[in-house]
Parts: sequence; structure tokens; C-alpha cells
Amino acid sequence: MSRVVFDIETLGKDFDSLDEPTREYLMRWASTEDEQQDVRDSLSFYPHTAEIIALGMYNVDSRKGTVYYHSPGGKDTDSSEGDIAYQVCDEKTMLENFWAVIGKYDKFITFNGRGFDCPFIMVRSAVHKLRPTRDLMPNRYSGPHIDLFDQLSYFGATRRKFSLDRWCRTLGITSPKDEGVKGEDVRELYSRGRYLDIARYCGRDVIATGELFKHWEKYFKA
Repeated sequence: MSRVVFDIETLGKDFDSLDEPTREYLMRWASTEDEQQDVRDSLSFYPHTAEIIALGMYNVDSRKGTVYYHSPGGKDTDSSEGDIAYQVCDEKTMLENFWAVIGKYDKFITFNGRGFDCPFIMVRSAVHKLRPTRDLMPNRYSGPHIDLFDQLSYFGATRRKFSLDRWCRTLGITSPKDEGVKGEDVRELYSRGRYLDIARYCGRDVIATGELFKHWEKYFKA
């Protein structure tokens, strides 16, 4: 059985670059300066106001993976480090590659993919007029999509839900944040031209998710 992990990193557009109706819509319920800043800070969470700037795929059985990432102006070139290959491309090409690859696997694994990655990929693909080659949101309980965020919270039965970083630290798995980069650092890294560092962070994410999947499969799954 073939299994692949995938994960994305996203970047919100500059608020002032959005058209006026969009700005007005987003600010409709933001009455204070803090609320308005929260709106500006949350643009990366929505496919309507953000783009995918890195997309990682990792075969949990071969322990090999690829991260597709955006590097404006040709700053970076294709490279590889350890078990991860890094390929420079634009968002549309990332998604074309994703759809070409995902259909080859029996199962796909994410951490909170149902809540974030999958809907984001679907919307951004539609923006580029790309048809999906596979249903990313099949039956939640027995389909080919194993969302570890769902599985480890027993589909919402537990009182609290924990992050990938917290699960890794609990179970002795190397956390993707051990290199000092967090999701909230992506915008600053991008503004400083550190595109490969973003790709590396995405690579660490898919590797950690793959290791967490192996742990779940061996010690959690009956």
C-alpha cells in the first residue's frame, strides 16, 4: 500500500493591494484597531486572500519527498538536501504537480488537512482552472484520507486538540519547529527573500507528520 503525506505553506496578500469591495467586506465587523489588525494578520488563512508558496509531499514508506516552492526572480534553483528534493515553481505548477502525483497513492496523510490544506488546495486549483484528480475530502471515518488531527483527537471527542509540534514533543518525534521557524514566521522570511528556508520548514513538516503517522499506526491504531 502506498502512502503520501502533504502539507502547504501560504502567504496572504498585502491588504492594501486587495480591491475595495474585498477590503470593505473583510473589515465589516472589525470596529477597533486591534480587530482591524487581526484581519490583516489572518489573510494567509484564506484561499481568497492568499496563495500557496510551498507544497510538500513525502512518501512515508520510501522516506523520500519533494517540496515545490515559490522563489521570485529566480533567486533559488532546484536542489536537494537529505531525503527532500526542492523544486522552484509558481503556484499553478505546484498544483499541477500535486494533482499529477496524488492519484498514484492509495492513502494520503495530513495534519488538519480537512480543516485547512485540502479546502485551500481545492480553491486555489479552481482559481487556476485546474481540475482535481482525486477527492481530497472523502468519508471522514474510513476513507483514504487519514487526518491525524482528527484521529488523535478521536474526531473531536477529547476536550483539547493539540498542534503537530505538541504531539511531536509528547511522543519524542523531532518537531518541525526545532530549527526555530514557526508558521507565523513565513511572512517575514518571504519578505527577506529566504524562500528556501520556508521550503525547508515545509519539508520538516511533512517528515514530522510522516513520523507521527508511523507512531499512530503502531501504537494508537487497534
